[in-house]
Amino acid sequence: MGKVRKAPENFVRPDEAGTVFAEARAGRRDFIRGAFAAAATAVAANAQAQQAAAGEGDPNILELPAHSKGLGQPVVTDGYGKPSKYEANVQRRQSPGLTQTKQASVSFAPLQSLFGIVTPSGLHFERHHQGWWDIDPSKHRLMINGLVKNPKVFTMDEIMRLPAVSRFHFIECGANTGMEWGNVAVPTVQYTHGMLSCSEFTGVPLITLLEMAGADLKKGKFILAEGADGSSMTRTIPVELITSGEVLVAYGQNGEMLRPEQGYPLRLVVPGVQGVSWVKYLRRIEVGDMPYAAKDEAIHYVDLMPDGQHRQYTSIQECKSVVTTPSGGQILLDQGFYNITGLAWSGRGKVKRVDVSVDGGRNWRTARLEGPVMSKCLTRFNLDWVWNGEECIIQSRAMDETGYVQPSYQQLRAVRGARSIYHNNAIQSWAVRANGEVANVQLA
Repeated sequence: MGKVRKAPENFVRPDEAGTVFAEARAGRRDFIRGAFAAAATAVAANAQAQQAAAGEGDPNILELPAHSKGLGQPVVTDGYGKPSKYEANVQRRQSPGLTQTKQASVSFAPLQSLFGIVTPSGLHFERHHQGWWDIDPSKHRLMINGLVKNPKVFTMDEIMRLPAVSRFHFIECGANTGMEWGNVAVPTVQYTHGMLSCSEFTGVPLITLLEMAGADLKKGKFILAEGADGSSMTRTIPVELITSGEVLVAYGQNGEMLRPEQGYPLRLVVPGVQGVSWVKYLRRIEVGDMPYAAKDEAIHYVDLMPDGQHRQYTSIQECKSVVTTPSGGQILLDQGFYNITGLAWSGRGKVKRVDVSVDGGRNWRTARLEGPVMSKCLTRFNLDWVWNGEECIIQSRAMDETGYVQPSYQQLRAVRGARSIYHNNAIQSWAVRANGEVANVQLA
């Protein structure tokens, strides 16, 4: 079988990241031969060493290693479990090309290094508008007011006494893949699509709390969700998303309490809707009869259209997919069989099908969807492929249960233009060079 060398962010030093993005900002498509030349040389040398050691005479087979002859480490009883030291470079990374204010920036999830559909809590992407806080849960309060008969203030203990549910959902920033609008070929899938994660969230359906407060859901058509961080993040959410019971007031993530950077002790979970509406450090829900036009939905998170107008309240994350292996920055070390794998998702329900092309979209094959396939959740897909050593372009195209098909850049820009930032769900293309290097490209 063919072997894949991991993407550069798995071995590049943090101080080298600026070089990588200097290449991207300069518009150089062949970034691998520039910023990653040294890394590629090291990879080639390591590959040769591995090949030389394979087969007969391999000391890793013939000589019994230390871990097979002695006692191991004791059970960890005094701390939180950690990954292997050999996986230390699988981590979230900040883009030097985005906001440099550390309290108002992004860290990207390493999609190229993840398996299945669940993102480990410690690798879940972050987006902050005013930095994160570790809030004392005993002092945190959630207020329900507005068009309600009985305004309520809940403590964390009171919320956690209520009947809870646990559900798997993806969360994607509305600006995920935003840099690609401007033909900026950022190097790897961690930076193109890494503002995406998926977790099991546990909490109380918001409709339960609204009913306890006697909310008027005939006159009240919208709610305003407000966070307790310094940015006072506030978002309008239509009531019809809430009455289904999908929207959660969540305190749990992946079997434990939320992490501080994910909104501890309380956040909103709004399945299928862009991440900014999943308000963290949730402290207030107000029921109203019209959209609130809050600062982060009037001048931010709006879509610039070709005629110069902005679309507002475009929250749904449309059907989308991306191949994570092989993907940008990775290197195919030899010809032969490869498993093409990636992720698909839709804010409107379940993923129905994913097609994969290895010739730039001229021909498509249907990939395998690995279960479970859940609504508004990441879905893992796989496709068998034999690489013959020739240059090719790998793409994936998803369809959801509504019949919506992920568009090409040509189709998307025909409607949305080329000056937008948010809600880019176009097909991603990875070019495989004859030497095995994989790069980010866009097809006209």
